[in-house]
Amino acid sequence: IQDLVTRFSVPTLTELQRDVLARALRFVGSPYVFAGMSEQTQKLWSATAPGNTITVPGGFDCSGFVWRVYKLEPYPDAPALAAVLRGRTTYAMSGEVPKAERIDRASIEPGDVLFFGSRGPSSKPSEIGHMGIYVGNGWFVHSSSGGVTLQPLEGWYATTLAWARRPLAE
Repeated sequence: IQDLVTRFSVPTLTELQRDVLARALRFVGSPYVFAGMSEQTQKLWSATAPGNTITVPGGFDCSGFVWRVYKLEPYPDAPALAAVLRGRTTYAMSGEVPKAERIDRASIEPGDVLFFGSRGPSSKPSEIGHMGIYVGNGWFVHSSSGGVTLQPLEGWYATTLAWARRPLAE
């Protein structure tokens, strides 16, 4: 852990990057909740629950986390930002980016949305199974089985990084 801490630093950020990342990082420690997209108690649709909804505690899945950071609360200096990401799922958000506009690992910037697929950069949107938000200097924030965490872009994440998109510039 001490080795990771010594390697962590945040690059110089624009005001909007700082706002997005501040919002994302404030959710670190939130639990993983399948289909979750809020820090508040939430009602989710269920095929098996009476009345088709179930109440779950606050928390996020990976796409719900990105959805919450970018969509559910407007940014005063960028009111159109909430309209950039249209789909709610990882598959939908990854497929909104034309292949020619996908950002490769060497070009990612803080605030970019990262997509991870089973075949790395050769993945198709249907193979994208995870996503997060790039913080900078080799770190990203995401929600996985351990909840919302700040993570180095290493190991499985490095090999399965498919592409990124830049909502702050779309």
